[in-house]
Amino acid sequence: MIARLSGAAMRGFLVALMIATPALVVPGVSIDSSQATVLVALLAAFLTFVEYNSSSPSIVEFRDAGPFNRLRFVALFLTVFLLSVICRGKTDPTLLTGALSSIGTIIGNSIDFPFSPVRLVVLMLPADADAEIVQSVRTAAGLSYLISLTAMAVFLFLVRVLGWPSRNGSFNVWVNLPLFDPTAGGDVLYRLNRDARINIALGFLLPFLIPAVVKMAADLLNPITLENPQTLIWTMSAWAFLPASMIMRGIAMQRIAEMIRDQRKRAYASAEGDLQIA
Repeated sequence: MIARLSGAAMRGFLVALMIATPALVVPGVSIDSSQATVLVALLAAFLTFVEYNSSSPSIVEFRDAGPFNRLRFVALFLTVFLLSVICRGKTDPTLLTGALSSIGTIIGNSIDFPFSPVRLVVLMLPADADAEIVQSVRTAAGLSYLISLTAMAVFLFLVRVLGWPSRNGSFNVWVNLPLFDPTAGGDVLYRLNRDARINIALGFLLPFLIPAVVKMAADLLNPITLENPQTLIWTMSAWAFLPASMIMRGIAMQRIAEMIRDQRKRAYASAEGDLQIA
């Protein structure tokens, strides 16, 4: 009980720290923005603590199938932190901010080729956008997209090479997939594979669809402005993290379907062996 309580408290603190990072690192944050950030951070920390301190599942998937959620958190935290440091370098330059800005610029320019997600994000900006804003968006988009691709590659390695999650022991579907009802009807394998394909397809399409939808909606609504550092940080982080998270979820569900299929084969083989002996 003490271990679970301390683990839940630590997770809640880390989530709050991630949300507060842009406000802590980037200078010139207004009082209203700081108060809103503190409120959101405390709410997220409380929800995380309640979720992980409870013995019954709620909404967090793969809660006991590490390091799935830890990998996603590290990717998002790293994205938010690096973008915050780069934005800080515009007003308070240091060797660290300069190095990260140079690395981000190189990555952004390398990934910014025709029809790439980064190019579409840049084209999402208004035609009269300042060149400095365009370069900031390109740098943030390239760096965040690279981190997301790296997280997906690491998780794919964990699944295909290290055999996640079977290496951690038995997998409890009820605890790790609380939003998936195995008794809702239909074959579990078909539903898991269907949900996996949907998640992977949406994950691949979202980096292309989101800029296109924003660009088309700009004529009807106020176009999104990325001049504010916090808006730039959270917009680029969400744009890169959400598709990667969906793809990782799809890969995980495919892996669970494979485990269930293999377990069924072993059960059928054992049953046939018992019948032959009888």
